[in-house]
Amino acid sequence: MQARPLQDRVAVVTGAARGIGYAIARRLVDEGARVIIMDVDAEGAARAAAELGGDTGAITADISREADVDRAFAQVVSDAGHLDILVNNAGIVGTDTPVRDLQVADWDQVLNINLKGTFLCSRAAVRHMIPRKSGVIVSMASISGKEGNANMAPYSVSKAGVICFTKSLAKELLEHGIRVNCVAPALIDSPLLAGMEAERVAFLTSRIPMGRLGQPDEVAATVLFLVSDESTFTTGACFDVSGGRATY
Repeated sequence: MQARPLQDRVAVVTGAARGIGYAIARRLVDEGARVIIMDVDAEGAARAAAELGGDTGAITADISREADVDRAFAQVVSDAGHLDILVNNAGIVGTDTPVRDLQVADWDQVLNINLKGTFLCSRAAVRHMIPRKSGVIVSMASISGKEGNANMAPYSVSKAGVICFTKSLAKELLEHGIRVNCVAPALIDSPLLAGMEAERVAFLTSRIPMGRLGQPDEVAATVLFLVSDESTFTTGACFDVSGGRATY
């Protein structure tokens, strides 16, 4: 890979105030991109942008709200002039609850952020990318979207939806020169784990053949490959970062 392969490219990373998103944003900045952190946490996004330095920016948006998303992407393009890269990282795990006890509000919250948010951000991004016949989208799926985890139905379903949405959107955008892929991590050592029971974390870690949690920087390295020109013949794919857990 060439030195600073993302030089002069503009990237939006959602949910990048902390965790995996922050690691992705940091890696993209290191490789030359102008990164805008899009997060519902205004203070956290501003703090993260300041820490990353350079031309990194921050913008506040609730990705589950159409008006918020459209406003935020319009502002990004107005300020930066164009948009080259979108990383749909923002997401939540939800409650550790069996379906028989699951509340509709819990189901809706997870699907609205993880799946609807990915749709809204992708739609906003491609509306700006299509006229330029160029762009890359990478969305965060999960091994849960392939296997389905007990007591995590909303999360598993939302991530399965992200995988299928990725494949559908990639086919739509072939003629426009825009590539769309997703990444399916196993359990990653990130703030998302705070929403899970310790026993659940231990059980899911035990199912990873490498015997450990993944690290945010390992996910970021895969995302870097997918948004760079090193992967120009790759679209509509799901890349596992699972420590050997994925079986297909």
